[in-house]
Amino acid sequence: MSIAVIASLAVFSGILYFLYGQQKKGNTLSRLVLFGLVLGSAFGLSLQLIFGEGSSAISGTLEWVNVIGKGYVGLLKMIIMPLVLVSMIAAVVKLEKGGSLGKISGITISVLLATTAISAIIGIFVTQSFGLSAEGLTEGARETARIAVLESRIGRVSDLTIPQMLVSFIPTNPFADLTGSRSTSIIAVVIFGVLTGIAARKVMNEKKELESPIRTFVDATQSVVMRLVKMIMALTPYGIAALMAKVVATSSASDILNLLGFIVASYFAIFLMFVVHGLLVSLVGVNPKEFFQKIWPVLTFAFSSRSSAATIPLNVEAQVTKLNVPPAIANLSASFGATIGQNGCAGIYPAMLAVMVAPTVGIDPMDINFILSLVAMITVSSFGIAGVGGGATFAALIVLPAMGLPVTIAALLISIEPLIDMARTALNVSGAMTAGTIASRLLGKKEADKLEQAEA
Repeated sequence: MSIAVIASLAVFSGILYFLYGQQKKGNTLSRLVLFGLVLGSAFGLSLQLIFGEGSSAISGTLEWVNVIGKGYVGLLKMIIMPLVLVSMIAAVVKLEKGGSLGKISGITISVLLATTAISAIIGIFVTQSFGLSAEGLTEGARETARIAVLESRIGRVSDLTIPQMLVSFIPTNPFADLTGSRSTSIIAVVIFGVLTGIAARKVMNEKKELESPIRTFVDATQSVVMRLVKMIMALTPYGIAALMAKVVATSSASDILNLLGFIVASYFAIFLMFVVHGLLVSLVGVNPKEFFQKIWPVLTFAFSSRSSAATIPLNVEAQVTKLNVPPAIANLSASFGATIGQNGCAGIYPAMLAVMVAPTVGIDPMDINFILSLVAMITVSSFGIAGVGGGATFAALIVLPAMGLPVTIAALLISIEPLIDMARTALNVSGAMTAGTIASRLLGKKEADKLEQAEA
């Protein structure tokens, strides 16, 4: 290990120690996350300025910094499936009426799909307004390699029909799905948890002597899992600092400048969709400013981790403790939102790519039939998009071939993909929390109170 790496790690250790000191002083999680975001970004930028892009000192430093960043993300991923499974079982067991679960699911999925359609429309018109086109994009070595990979994958996803997609949700092997073996594993675990909860309710009705033990077991298991979530959440500022240090230190200035127009347009479209989320929650009596202030730490983690799935524990915690959403609704919206109707990855991104590439094959992107078909295809195909980094590419591989468009453009944007994917992921998570908030309010105070009493 070189002296430069040791010195860099000493500075990063100082950042972690500072965050620990602030945490001991009782600072709020939002403030601690802000400290971690700023200090991590400044550290990453300093590495680039001092050692230069691609330096061995940077790679050596990040190898150790990644222990914190990847370790934190790994802990969150560790708790995702237990949280989803236990929460779904508890939600069904504790609901007074099974019909409430159907109402929650229906409203949540409807909001997710509706916002995905809106995000697709925004993506279409922002791309056209900025005059973006697939023509003239530079094709380098990395892009050429990525094209080959995408072409090998396209056969696996382009022929995916809606019935096949629905069948993929069925947990044929719940133990395999608990390992996250498929892109639809989270939905499969949700279904398995709901079915297990229904079975538990039937046993409770048939054998009254088992009702108390079952409820006690479910309560105890859920309490342990939620305590584990809180323990991991306490590590968020350190994880954010490490993740942002890596993002900034490894970003290529030349790649950013070459495709700056697409980056600016993407962020503008994402910003507009955040505004839409604010308007939607305001319609159900929630102050948009307060809404975003409360969910800001969760969005920050989603931004730096690029994983909607890994954000599920933070998502649920924030909805329950900050937004006063009943746990049953919070768990459903967070779980569904990680794989259904992702506004950024499954909505804006494929829409922008389709509009950019359409003129190259003689299609007018502003033709009303093309727009309606594209929005419908994006909305339907948003089911089952993996809630991890790269889910947007998977969405593009479904939408573009279905619209008769080439997928090459997805490879040509690989250089700047991580920079845009961060904001897209934050938007995905915001969409899930928006759906949970709206579902909670639309169910009405009376029914929400019943849910809370049942879960007390």
